[in-house]
Amino acid sequence: MAIIYLDNAATSVPKAPGVGHAVAEVIDQLGASPGRGGHRLALEAGRLLLEIRESVADFIGSGDASRIVFTSGATEAINLALFGLLQPGDRVITSSMEHNAVLRPLHALQQRGIETVRVSADAVGRVSAEKIRAAAIQGPRRARMVVLTHAANVTGTIQPVEEVAEWCRREGILLLVDAAQSAGLLPINVETMGIDLLAVPGHKSLLGPSGTGFLYIRPGLQPTPLNYGGTGSDSASPLPPEELPERLESGTINLSGLAGLQAGLQYLQSRGLHEVRSHKTALLEMLLNGLKSLGGVRIYGPGEASGHAAAVSINLTGRDPAEVGFRLDTDYGICVRTGLHCAAEAHRTIGSFPDGTVRISPGLFNTAEDIENLLGALSEMSKNRTQVHLNPSVNAWSSM
Repeated sequence: MAIIYLDNAATSVPKAPGVGHAVAEVIDQLGASPGRGGHRLALEAGRLLLEIRESVADFIGSGDASRIVFTSGATEAINLALFGLLQPGDRVITSSMEHNAVLRPLHALQQRGIETVRVSADAVGRVSAEKIRAAAIQGPRRARMVVLTHAANVTGTIQPVEEVAEWCRREGILLLVDAAQSAGLLPINVETMGIDLLAVPGHKSLLGPSGTGFLYIRPGLQPTPLNYGGTGSDSASPLPPEELPERLESGTINLSGLAGLQAGLQYLQSRGLHEVRSHKTALLEMLLNGLKSLGGVRIYGPGEASGHAAAVSINLTGRDPAEVGFRLDTDYGICVRTGLHCAAEAHRTIGSFPDGTVRISPGLFNTAEDIENLLGALSEMSKNRTQVHLNPSVNAWSSM
């Protein structure tokens, strides 16, 4: 049975052409640690790392590659931004659609005297920029930071990041954007959009290896390190260096993984983000139109392809999502994700808690045939329901 992989919101499969080769080439032919020695291999590794850093900076519109700090993924990048910049007494505004990569560190920081205000999204998972602005300025203390996902991982709902960013920059409030579900799919330019901090994983729509990612930090910000150790510079000092990125990159860096990430970026640039977005939007349109024609299916989120990044959550009436996912895998060879997707508050918001949803997330290498096969499988599982209409009480597509 051929496998159809539709779980790209978790990790993209397959990776871009050239990613595996780039990883293997560093392991087999280079291998040395950048910034850890004066011999030719160490110097070559350092040159490669700088080249990768410049590629990433160019991809997100940063004019200063030193503001790119490499991490193990978006989770570490978010933790670095939050723990590195927030102080007791600070106030943070976030939303009910955030991943646990945001909510769990904020919960931990509450124990250190940092106030967190969570703005509820609407029934399709969209956060109001007006509500964020109101929450940020109400009360005795203005917010120090707004933390917002660019696209919700449960529903794929695209959030008004540019509108929020423009207001935050005017008001002097920091904006941290979780781009786990948008980088490599939606255009991001940190300078023109006014993003202060951007957390990005390499293993999703950037088509790179797991264990890679980065945090962009705008000029003027100087986070406290999350980890302490060797940086290859200022070795005589007990303190980390002041200069970025070395200040925040203690330990030997994952150069082979980052070489794979660079290969993923190069492939995306060769295809063009417009083409990438168009391909995924076409698959989403086909998916959503097909789901609306089935009986017994509820779609969560905007319900139109333009409002989703690359994920759609559904449930079949009377079926546990875990059962649906299991049957899709075992009976049809289709891989989707089920459950709460590390975002319980998002499921409370859209009304799918505690069982969660079946999340379908097409990738760049999926085809129309993949979507047809999925819809056929779902049709067989829900063939006793046929009439579909929009339920205005929840503002989400439902089948009755």
